[in-house]
Amino acid sequence: MTASFHWHPDTRLIAPPPDLTALAALIRAGTSLRAGQGGVAGHSGADLLCETSGSSGAPKVIRRTPASWQASFAVNAAALDLGPQSCVAYFSGFGASLALYAALEAAHHGATIVSLAQVRPNRWAATLAAQGATVLYLTPVQLDLICAASIPLPAVQHIMVGGGRLSAQTITASARTCPNARLIQFYGAAETSFITWTDADTPAGSVGKPYPGVTLRLDSKGVIWVRSPYLFHSYAQGSSSDTEWKGGFLTVGEVGRLDADGNLFVLGRSSRMVTVSDHNVFPEAVEAFLAALIPTAQAAVVALPDARRGARLVAVLGGDCDMAEADVLRACRKQLGPLAAPQRIHFVPALPLLPAGKPDYAAITILAQDLT
Repeated sequence: MTASFHWHPDTRLIAPPPDLTALAALIRAGTSLRAGQGGVAGHSGADLLCETSGSSGAPKVIRRTPASWQASFAVNAAALDLGPQSCVAYFSGFGASLALYAALEAAHHGATIVSLAQVRPNRWAATLAAQGATVLYLTPVQLDLICAASIPLPAVQHIMVGGGRLSAQTITASARTCPNARLIQFYGAAETSFITWTDADTPAGSVGKPYPGVTLRLDSKGVIWVRSPYLFHSYAQGSSSDTEWKGGFLTVGEVGRLDADGNLFVLGRSSRMVTVSDHNVFPEAVEAFLAALIPTAQAAVVALPDARRGARLVAVLGGDCDMAEADVLRACRKQLGPLAAPQRIHFVPALPLLPAGKPDYAAITILAQDLT
């Protein structure tokens, strides 16, 4: 591991957008990096500075050492067979840390890099097929868009999915679209990098067991704490009340449970937890139920003020849905109970998304208010 990132001499770029070309020049010059929605630039410090996606609030700027990402490059090289024979694809600009990580890791190992950040989503699958991509780094929403094209991608060997829950339908569609690929769902955050990842034995609904080098513990309230060589060390801009250090362990405020075999189930982020008539509800659990109930739609659940209950949940479903609102509400009440069930279901053509491919909850909340 070094104090700066490495650009392997065998690395090739296919039709690179300007930010990828700039990244190559900066790394070759040994310049420290700052990446965000505006692209990538150099700065005078030693750390890597990168924006968060903003999925849990206003975007923040993460400060971490290059070594904190390089430590996982070696782990993933073995797991994903990364090297000059690989072709790695990512799907967002460098305002998404997942895309930045994918590009830096690929360059470190001499892989060919394909950025689809400026390619229309309905052309993603065709581009991947034409370029023979072997490794994909993406979110569940982005994977859904690729599978929707119904273009076989037999060259894909590994799919790394993070930034959201994978539905059973997406897993099935992925196996059909990429029949030779190993699908790995990883769980983490911009502050923590990798925490867990899945394998063939991971039970449904779990995000797997600790990633190599990670020590995981849950406190008495189920808050997830992690210690590893992959952690950030501070915010260069912004802050989060959910983020806390204690005894070398870091939490970003997410709550979960472990089964007897050490598989982690994430219940949700404590800051998203809603109290409805003195009953605590994680909107993520409601979203997971809706995704299983209506696999053709993307679900987002937000809380709106309610004078009697304190809050009420409203679900927004994007995409195709062949169920009426009354039927969806009835199924939710039966499975989740009257307090955790949404009070309204709204259907829209597509959910508002952040550039990173994650739901834009601020925009979805405004949309729910307008529709309710």
